[in-house]
Amino acid sequence: MIAFIGMDDTDNLESRGTGHLAREVAADLAQDYPILGVVRHQLLVDPRVPYTKHNSSAVILVQIEENTSLEAIFERVELRMLADFQSGSDPGLCVTAFVPEDVIAFGFKAQTQLVKQNEARGLAARHGLLLKGLGGTQDGVIGALAGVGLAACGNSGRYVQVGSLRELSGLQTLETVLEAGVAAVQTVDGQSVIQGPIETSKLRPARRDGKPVAVVEWQEDHWQPLKLD
Repeated sequence: MIAFIGMDDTDNLESRGTGHLAREVAADLAQDYPILGVVRHQLLVDPRVPYTKHNSSAVILVQIEENTSLEAIFERVELRMLADFQSGSDPGLCVTAFVPEDVIAFGFKAQTQLVKQNEARGLAARHGLLLKGLGGTQDGVIGALAGVGLAACGNSGRYVQVGSLRELSGLQTLETVLEAGVAAVQTVDGQSVIQGPIETSKLRPARRDGKPVAVVEWQEDHWQPLKLD
């Protein structure tokens, strides 16, 4: 089973971003659970949305057993987020292993339309999902729930952490990239890459069919990664 840990709006203009904190939380959880990755999801960019920088949320993917306590995971992450609370931020946290279709639909809606806290809270309450605001206006509950929905659909967002990929830099072989945790390397039109050096310094695989897929394009003498949401 996969537990989805959605985090949003944990930063201010001077602090590190939500993705950075999510990677730190993932490192802590990795002491007790297999981590499948950390995924960034882009939400609506609109003047009416009080986002800090890019209005993106982060979701940690955790492999769990059927009897794993989601409440215990929630409390653990909550304490870590509260310890890192940034003045002016409006953090929200969502943890669940069950993601119904209307939560996935909510995620896509939050990418194109203005949504409110009461919609997110009502949806979470209706399905018994763990969702909580941890400070400020608590608007982060919107992105936390939306991120979970988008991650669960399996075809949205990009991995900001997976396997040992962040340890790579410069040109690397296809074999090295696959061994680092990427499931496949392909072109924009879906053709599989079977040879040629790959630039890995800013390689952030897209989440496709629930797996990290590096999408690349050929540039002169190597494959250059693309950042896709």
